Amino acid sequence: MSTPPDQPSAYPYPGPQSAAQPSPGFGPPVPAQQNPYAQPAPHQVPQQPGQPGSYYGPQGPPIPQLPPPPGGGSGAGKAVLWAAVGAVVASALWGGGVLLLGGKDKDTATADLKGYKIQSDVCTATDVSAFKGKYPENDSSPVTYTLKHDALDDMYCDMDLKMSGSGYADAYLNTTVQLHKVTDPSAEFVARWESYTQRKGDYKAEKVPGLGDAAYLVTEDTISGSSGSRSVTLAVRDGWMTYQMAWSMYLSSLDKDKTPPTVSEVTSWVKSSTTATLAKLKN
Repeated sequence: MSTPPDQPSAYPYPGPQSAAQPSPGFGPPVPAQQNPYAQPAPHQVPQQPGQPGSYYGPQGPPIPQLPPPPGGGSGAGKAVLWAAVGAVVASALWGGGVLLLGGKDKDTATADLKGYKIQSDVCTATDVSAFKGKYPENDSSPVTYTLKHDALDDMYCDMDLKMSGSGYADAYLNTTVQLHKVTDPSAEFVARWESYTQRKGDYKAEKVPGLGDAAYLVTEDTISGSSGSRSVTLAVRDGWMTYQMAWSMYLSSLDKDKTPPTVSEVTSWVKSSTTATLAKLKN
């Protein structure tokens, strides 16, 4: 009975453990080729005594043993001693944390809101009478929202300003009011508005006396010929209430308004509107 021929392998190369194959002609045997598709043998890590399975065993890496406390003693006595040491360390850390942090509960802070109250629709509290000479048309659908939170109440209004007969906005006016009830906003308010002097572009920032505890006016004017933009923003902090009113417009050759108001004119309107609006926010 004849021996059946070898079946062809699915892998054209012998495995890494194959013996050397005889050369097709005379001469020494040709060394076995390494299979490029074979997986490398897994790295064998010696197991630790008493830890079956993986190198670290089923419980993970070995836990270092603490040295016994001086003086010997029974196991129960050592446990009591270590518990006492841990309590002392925890007490010291807690005491140090209270000392470093001042030991003050953040909830004990009292918000200084100066009588300002949350509004369900801040658009109704925004006084726009100062703008009516230039923009007599009313915005029938301004964007407004009021967000309430234990830490911060946030109110916003965005409306279009229209000249007579305009079917679209000739300018924009938005008002933002925030009542900070946990954190004093004084330092961040100053940093935010004074930093405008570092911004690139045509921004100008200056302090405005006589409004709240601190106030800043930021203006920008890039209009040249029949194109560009112009904006005026007034920000006020009064106690823990922060407020800003921003007017802006964009000019193109297609706009109906060929004589947009100057920065000086708008600044006067924004200041007048802010004074009236702040008074309404206390009602």
